[in-house]
Amino acid sequence: MAAFLQWRRFVFFDKETVKDPSENGKNFQLPVGIAACDSGRGHIIWFLTRSLQLSSFQAYKLRVTHLYQLKQHNILVSVGQDEPGINPLVKVWNLDKKDSGSPLCTRIFPAIPGNKPTEVSCLSVHETLNFMAIGFTDGSVVLTKGDITRDRHSKTLSLHEGSCPITGLAFRQAGKVTHLFVATLEKVQCYTLSVKEYPRIELDTHGCALRCSALTDPSQDSQFIVAGDDCVYLYQPDERGPCFAFDGHKLLTHWHRGYLLQLTHNNKSPSKSDYGSRQTSPSEKHILNIYDLDNKFIAYSAAFDDVIDVLAEWGSFYVLTRDRTLYMLQEKDTQTKLEMLFKKNLFVMAINLAKSQHLDNDGLSEIFRQYGDHLYVKGDHDGAIQQYIRTIGKLEPSYVIRKFLDAQRIHNLTAYLQALHRQSLANADHTTLLLNCYTKLKDSSKLEEFIKSNESEVHFDVEIAIKVLRQAGYHSHAVFLAERHMHHEWYLKIQLEDLKNYQEALRYIGRLPFDQAESNMKRYGKILMHHVPESSTILLKRLCTDYHPNKDSILSQNVLTFLQANPEEFIPVFANNPRELRAFLEHMIEVDPFSPEGVYDTLLELRLQDWAHEQDPGVKHAEAALSLLRSDNTVFDKALVLCQMHNFKEGVLYLYEKGKLYQQIMHYHMQNEEYGKVVEACKRYGDSEVCLWEQALGYFARKEENCKAYISEVLQHIDENNLMPPLLVVQTLAHNSTASLSVIKDYLINKLERETQQIEEDERKIRQYREETAHLRAEIQELKTCAKIFQKTKCSMCNSPLELPSVHFLCAIRRESDCLPLLYILPSIHQLFFMPLCFYFSF
Repeated sequence: MAAFLQWRRFVFFDKETVKDPSENGKNFQLPVGIAACDSGRGHIIWFLTRSLQLSSFQAYKLRVTHLYQLKQHNILVSVGQDEPGINPLVKVWNLDKKDSGSPLCTRIFPAIPGNKPTEVSCLSVHETLNFMAIGFTDGSVVLTKGDITRDRHSKTLSLHEGSCPITGLAFRQAGKVTHLFVATLEKVQCYTLSVKEYPRIELDTHGCALRCSALTDPSQDSQFIVAGDDCVYLYQPDERGPCFAFDGHKLLTHWHRGYLLQLTHNNKSPSKSDYGSRQTSPSEKHILNIYDLDNKFIAYSAAFDDVIDVLAEWGSFYVLTRDRTLYMLQEKDTQTKLEMLFKKNLFVMAINLAKSQHLDNDGLSEIFRQYGDHLYVKGDHDGAIQQYIRTIGKLEPSYVIRKFLDAQRIHNLTAYLQALHRQSLANADHTTLLLNCYTKLKDSSKLEEFIKSNESEVHFDVEIAIKVLRQAGYHSHAVFLAERHMHHEWYLKIQLEDLKNYQEALRYIGRLPFDQAESNMKRYGKILMHHVPESSTILLKRLCTDYHPNKDSILSQNVLTFLQANPEEFIPVFANNPRELRAFLEHMIEVDPFSPEGVYDTLLELRLQDWAHEQDPGVKHAEAALSLLRSDNTVFDKALVLCQMHNFKEGVLYLYEKGKLYQQIMHYHMQNEEYGKVVEACKRYGDSEVCLWEQALGYFARKEENCKAYISEVLQHIDENNLMPPLLVVQTLAHNSTASLSVIKDYLINKLERETQQIEEDERKIRQYREETAHLRAEIQELKTCAKIFQKTKCSMCNSPLELPSVHFLCAIRRESDCLPLLYILPSIHQLFFMPLCFYFSF
């Protein structure tokens, strides 16, 4: 129960007397003898428009006792008398239709409960026009169900009977359920009209006077208000709600737009039998209070002289007094009301008021900011930060952060930054600042709570958080964040550079997808190879053959694909680990014979190094190196350079032979003064390159040692194959001081003999050619000067008898014309010289 005396009073309404625009600003005068009032649909009955134009019509012959104007329909329901006595009539008026200038009366019926005359005390109509309830002074309630505007479509029944006058009726609609609240001087009851039996619930054992009940709007859950002399009660259909202690004898109760209007005077209430309590002394003052029940304050309070009624229309309250004066209470705008509260530092009340007035978020945020500033100045930093938190999203965070950067306010700053992150409005700087606050406070529990929140609730930049935690020395927390949010680079960097946990870093890489595992091994492979060489080598073997993440993989892979890295790219990782490199490369060529050439070249270099550094070189290392040279994947140039660098003779000679570099083989033997090898090389490769013998002769000729045997062998081959002119041989051997004439004696004799034989053969052929030429000349001369007789009777080609047509050649050849080709083939060489004369056609 809220005490009335504790509620603050404000002047949130402006009071003014309504002026008559047609009377040059004089006070507006109400008609004389007003007995019943109501408002709605833009009218205050009599029919007073907003422009203060009065209109009227005669509804009853004697008097009007009750009026009810529906809000959603332009329907007016009235109760009055057309003849003396107790005979009230209910009339339903359609204000949209006219009948002889007056509203159309659609229905008239007497208001008599149980066929006994009694006066009507109150009236209520459901906005759907399906229900109308009439209360009487004898304690009975008559309910009209159906279309109240027509007699044929409705029926009337007696809903309630009692001995105490009915003082209040109100319909409440909740979904499809309709309730009727009934108030008397002694009780408050509720009927459920959507059920056939109309069940009744008694809500309270005390009631209210006439016109001292009302129904709140849906924002207050459509509660039924009953105003007693000591308290105001609110009721739900099944129970009593809150109670407010408002003292004073109540004369009138209204509810409009969240405000409760109470008209009271200070005298004690009369006896319950005087249920109307409407007659007051002419000089008595009435007090009008407007309450805001949500925010617990009095929005307006003023005294009026003998009030007839208070009506709500056009967004204002209108107070009708007995002296025919009309007062208007105009509510101040929200901003003005807030400023009044700000001046009194009533920020909590201002916030509640702003919410009830549905102020936008920007307006609320400004109130929270002002309230926070007020508390900050007063030194209530905890309260201030709570208000600043409510401005998040509207107020720039730097405005708040600057106020709490002092080390003594770090708790408040932490609370604000936490809220900023919860709303996902924090940037990288805010995350950095919050983590620094945690680390300075040494609050590990809060820090863990912040970073170990659910993945769906992460409201910060994870990478920034990892950096800050690492810088502050919270490596375990940073590693947790990096692993949870799959920042693989940060996880590995912290494990390797800060924690020196190389085995764990290697295990983590083995759980990554192929692309990331490959890139991280390229980046951190040297460090890992230095500290955990065996495990690193095993991982690299997996990575370069058929990689699959470990079973506890960070990312589940539903489809198994064949993935392998290029082993050549990981050779630099083994820079200081030749033993592991050799094992890695041998594994690669064993698993994949088509490994890149760099794998073979590097392995060749390793094996040559083993061969060169072996104190007792054996066949094993040499054969191992040669086996690689015989592979087609070895790069010739690189392999040759490596063999030359390590002076691997077998390899050099093999590569020379493989590359058909026979002269290089000769030069190699010459450089090593292997005379026998030189001659042997000439014999093996001389057929492919005959210049080798000439080079061998020049090589031996330049030697001062006694090389007669080798020179003789070379000269013999040169002589047999006539590879060099004798003069060039003599000139070549002239440079050798040890070579005597006896060395080339046999060579020269054999050469001269062959030359003599050749000369004789050439002379014989000359004589033969001269004789043949002379013979041909004589034959030609004969053909030119003598006749040629053709006597052959058969074809020289097919040996068939010659028949015309036939062709006769000067060489005595005859042929059938059918045997002749398109191009004539001459049978002897001499016909080429005499083609124009060498044939004769006979047909």
